[in-house]
Amino acid sequence: MAAPELGEIQETLLIPLYGRARDAAESGGGVLKDTKAVELVDSIDYDFTKFRGPSLGGSVLRASIFDGYIREFLQRHPEGTVVDLGCGLSTRFDRLDNGRLRWFDLDVDDTMTLRRRFFDDSDRYTMIAASLFDPSWHEQVTERGGPLMLVSEAVLLYFSESEVFDVLRSWARRFPDSPLALDTGGRLMMRSQDRNPVFKAVSARMKWECDDPTTLEHCGLHLQQSRIFAQPQPAVAATWPAKHRYVMRLIGWTPMVTGYKINLFALTS
Repeated sequence: MAAPELGEIQETLLIPLYGRARDAAESGGGVLKDTKAVELVDSIDYDFTKFRGPSLGGSVLRASIFDGYIREFLQRHPEGTVVDLGCGLSTRFDRLDNGRLRWFDLDVDDTMTLRRRFFDDSDRYTMIAASLFDPSWHEQVTERGGPLMLVSEAVLLYFSESEVFDVLRSWARRFPDSPLALDTGGRLMMRSQDRNPVFKAVSARMKWECDDPTTLEHCGLHLQQSRIFAQPQPAVAATWPAKHRYVMRLIGWTPMVTGYKINLFALTS
């Protein structure tokens, strides 16, 4: 069992993996019931126990809200294409596969080397080793034609504002009228990272501050939905165990929670 060789930002993909594994180990299978995450954690030589704190559970709730956006897209377009940009060790395709969609998981080389130890390509599922900032993948993901959705979860937060704005503009030009699910973090969240227990275990820090997702309109993004943990889609909330719903009612409107948003945009050229 070899230890993963990952860059600073890439190492953070192990945080939500561990969060999903802990969630799956709960009575009833938790929110996502991601038993594959348990298998991955057991197969990777890494001290996951150094990850502590509410961010582990938060990564699970975040994933379920992202899943909800994708399910809405697939209800309208069951043969549509989904591209997960910076997928890490996500098992989202396994959770959401309807037997008809086309799915691409994209991440940089070291992440994909690790990912290919556990996943294989198929006729409707393809892994791409590339940076989301590199437009070389644009043509490949449009091979089927038809509706396409882009997803980027907990990735762009680690880059500078100028880098984020540039790549969002490039996506808007290349994939007009496509939905984009993207999370944003406000100033308070970004400036309190060193007090977050989970970040004491890694070197990477988030950089991009965005208090108001509507301000991304200048990049070609039209905001359609914006959700915090206390405001998931009703269908998603129904899948959460009562303890999660109760905790969110208690703390969900605090500034630390409201500053982090999980958004659905429409790209406009």
